[in-house]
Amino acid sequence: MARHYKSVPGTAFDIGNYLFLTLYGLLAVFPFIYIIAGSFASDAELTERAVFLIPQTFTTAAYEYIFSTNIIMRSVWVSIYITVVGTIFNLIFTVTMAYPLARKTLPGRNTFLNMVIFSMLFGGGMIPTYLVIRELNLLDSLWALIIPGAISAFNLIIVKNFFQELPPELEEAARIDGCTELGLLWKIVLPLSKPVLATFTLFYAVGHWNSFFSALLYINNPEKWPLQVMLRQIVMLSQSAAGDMSSMDPNFVKPPDQSIKMAVIVIGTVPILLVYPFLQKHFAKGVMIGSVKG
Repeated sequence: MARHYKSVPGTAFDIGNYLFLTLYGLLAVFPFIYIIAGSFASDAELTERAVFLIPQTFTTAAYEYIFSTNIIMRSVWVSIYITVVGTIFNLIFTVTMAYPLARKTLPGRNTFLNMVIFSMLFGGGMIPTYLVIRELNLLDSLWALIIPGAISAFNLIIVKNFFQELPPELEEAARIDGCTELGLLWKIVLPLSKPVLATFTLFYAVGHWNSFFSALLYINNPEKWPLQVMLRQIVMLSQSAAGDMSSMDPNFVKPPDQSIKMAVIVIGTVPILLVYPFLQKHFAKGVMIGSVKG
């Protein structure tokens, strides 16, 4: 077997690429490592050391401070509920609308598509949306964070384009075997759509987990605040110890505000970050698929 040797310029180019990508990857990961290290650092260390990756004095005071009451865990469960239920609703509505729009024989198809595209370019605005939520009696309800964003127009178009690219012979064979449209969607289309569904599951879940402004507008009851709103309150009112100061150990020393902010970032980021490895194998393929053809 003949061996293929690269030229000196080609080898130098490859080495340069590896070095550049390695450096770029380290630069991307470095801030997150610093945030984690800072959340476990002491007040003196944060003051004396501008940048570090491993704290000299390891302490969990910031996390003890944040979890001093059950308020945080309650808000975590609220965020989990919004993320899980909201993502399920997003996928159901997106798929059931994208599937018929992928059929070029659908009566009024272009009209519906134009309406979808119009919603991408123009919105009612914050005040009209608030008035609609109020008239629907959704204020102080978690459904106010789920129903208004049930379908993303951009995601809908990508999923529709993906459905259009599926081989029509599979659908014709299923129809010959007596498969209904619902059975065709469930047994043929969805199993072939795992990459795009995994991708938009991640997109929708991240959007719900990071939901902040909508909760700030529509949710007045602190018991229904999601994690992001609660963490904002901790950063702004850190002197209240995320609850009643009397519930803490009298000898407890309040951690520095900077470490509290870093711990807040870790708490808000890590849970959704842990979901990515389970969807990663589908993500690279699904993020671009269906985005070219119209």
